[in-house]
Amino acid sequence: MNPTAPNLATTEALMHPSNALLPSRARSALREAAKALDLAERHKQPLEMSLALAQMARCYRALNALGPAEWHLQQALGWARVLGAIDQAVEILCLLAETRCALAEQLVEDDARASHAALERMRDGVFEATALAGHVADPDWEIKVLLRISDVLDRCGDHDDAVVLQSRAMRLMYGPHAAAEPAGAPAGPEAG
Repeated sequence: MNPTAPNLATTEALMHPSNALLPSRARSALREAAKALDLAERHKQPLEMSLALAQMARCYRALNALGPAEWHLQQALGWARVLGAIDQAVEILCLLAETRCALAEQLVEDDARASHAALERMRDGVFEATALAGHVADPDWEIKVLLRISDVLDRCGDHDDAVVLQSRAMRLMYGPHAAAEPAGAPAGPEAG
């Protein structure tokens, strides 16, 4: 199941001042992001489109509108791919993973199938981000990406894959011997 495009009525309802339960700063930010997206859509420049769509998604997330947030992030990812911007794609994939995990948590009580589908989409994005992380411009950022993604996996119950990513990050931080036993340490549980 792919996320569907949010309809205009949903966006207008979230931005409307009469919706007093929503934070006014978040609604204002959504209005500003919508203006920036309108401007970007006039020129159709991949970087501008990717950034504007990602900002719309961040605003939707702030309003807990996770479905529209996911849709906008998916669109932003498409523009980042057109641009060939690996760093931008990785950032969006991380945002997608976090959003999809939150969406799965939100849906688990009411719609177990939709929750499971969101988790599957999250895992697909996580593994794509993991593959691309080794190609980001800043090696320190690669470590942060791996740890960020491992946190999402751990939160969603995928502890084994989270540990694998944490180990990879540790090897990048401390070298190939980070996962090895320290000198003089017992070899295993039976050694003690």
